[in-house]
Amino acid sequence: MNIALIGYGKMGKAIEKIAEERGHKIVLICNSELGVKYADFSNVDIAIEFTQPDLALSHINFCLENKIPIIVGTTGWNEHLQEVENKVKQEEGSLLHASNFSIGVNVFFELNKKLAQLMSGKNTYTASIEEIHHIQKLDAPSGTAITLADGILENNEDYISWVLGREEIPYTNPNQLSLTSYRLPDVPGTHTIKYISEIDTISITHEAHSRKGFAMGAVIASEWLLGKKGIYKMNDVLNF
Repeated sequence: MNIALIGYGKMGKAIEKIAEERGHKIVLICNSELGVKYADFSNVDIAIEFTQPDLALSHINFCLENKIPIIVGTTGWNEHLQEVENKVKQEEGSLLHASNFSIGVNVFFELNKKLAQLMSGKNTYTASIEEIHHIQKLDAPSGTAITLADGILENNEDYISWVLGREEIPYTNPNQLSLTSYRLPDVPGTHTIKYISEIDTISITHEAHSRKGFAMGAVIASEWLLGKKGIYKMNDVLNF
């Protein structure tokens, strides 16, 4: 499989290493020095995009218009999701996006939903989410944290919205879920869900030790998407 990397930061370099270990070739690298509009995609089977929220939409549109399947790991562009879905249909394209490509995190998403169901209606407990990432991460909360919050809202009748706190726990009203984002040096990503009562605390945590899990998931998703049409998420790859 010939892969184009759109974005060549720490994640791009981690994906390059994993892809080559799995027998694939990186045939094109697009970054600030070589934009997608000026690059030669003629030998590309699939593109993997990890850049910035303000760039993702233009990269997605470019790949769809040029019939290049694309894996999107950039988060923070969800307000354009309907537009992207329409574009995929219009162009009969192939796109797979995820807030997190780690297989462990996607298992964690399912655990979060199940725990939310079990705790629904048990309003002696107060739920909260905490996420910690490296200081280079531009969006807050993380896409992973938003997915976790949505999982709680969809499966626990006690909560109807979430409130963000940056570097400190936010004030919340009843039926509001607290979501706190912290940015610290050299933290690949840690997410914790807590249900706290006067009597006890129930918590689940996913802690990434490196970017390898994210990179592996992105490459596995690329292998899965090749030859398919439509818009997909990581739970389609894992058959959850």
